[in-house]
Amino acid sequence: MTDVLTQPRPIRLKGRSYLALTLTPELPFEDWLVRLDDLASRSAGFFLRRPVVLDVTGLDIDRAELRDFVGKLGARQVRIMGIEGASPALLGSDLPPAMADGRPTADIEPPAAPENTKTEVVEAVEPVLTSPPKAVPSMIVTQPVRSGQSLVFLEGDITVIGSVASGAEVVAGGSVHIYGTLRGRAMAGTMGNGEARIFCRRLEAELVAIDGYYKTAEDMEPEYRGKAVQIWLEGETFKVGALA
Repeated sequence: MTDVLTQPRPIRLKGRSYLALTLTPELPFEDWLVRLDDLASRSAGFFLRRPVVLDVTGLDIDRAELRDFVGKLGARQVRIMGIEGASPALLGSDLPPAMADGRPTADIEPPAAPENTKTEVVEAVEPVLTSPPKAVPSMIVTQPVRSGQSLVFLEGDITVIGSVASGAEVVAGGSVHIYGTLRGRAMAGTMGNGEARIFCRRLEAELVAIDGYYKTAEDMEPEYRGKAVQIWLEGETFKVGALA
């Protein structure tokens, strides 16, 4: 039997967390842009629909140079959502806002350079061999996640063979499986996967989130506290079901 985790409210405020690429350019900008063009040429649209933060920490530039550089990035379809490491004198209404205190996550692999291939003419048509589907990546943690620790795996599921302490967090691009008590924060589907779920043997969470939708401990129905549950989204509504 399932039930809605929270009751509808007249006004609903949602918290959302967005993962962004961070670009750290080097001087001279023209040389660095050549390298950026080379990276983008390996995968058309690599930067499309990706939020990007520009980190200019330690660069000796003025406002005009920064404005010109942001414009050149925009011409390459790299839309800057914020600038980190810039002094207030460098920023203004014509530039993206200042950002600070970003928390690093796993590195995002750039597209690999294509290999040079040669086309050979053959008389017989060879059968096409398809490789087996690649397994969905996952991370298995065999120790409890202690208070203050942040466990991040954006490529797939996270399974914790133990508990997640209060003040700790588990962040997964896929589903989160906790074979113990969930007292901290569990965030699943952080890369836009609304089908992700959260499973735990004992629910005592400070916060749960799926695909950017958050619910805090105060919003959760008390009858599910201390129970083995799974949590998922239907539309924008959190739902919960008991685990056998």
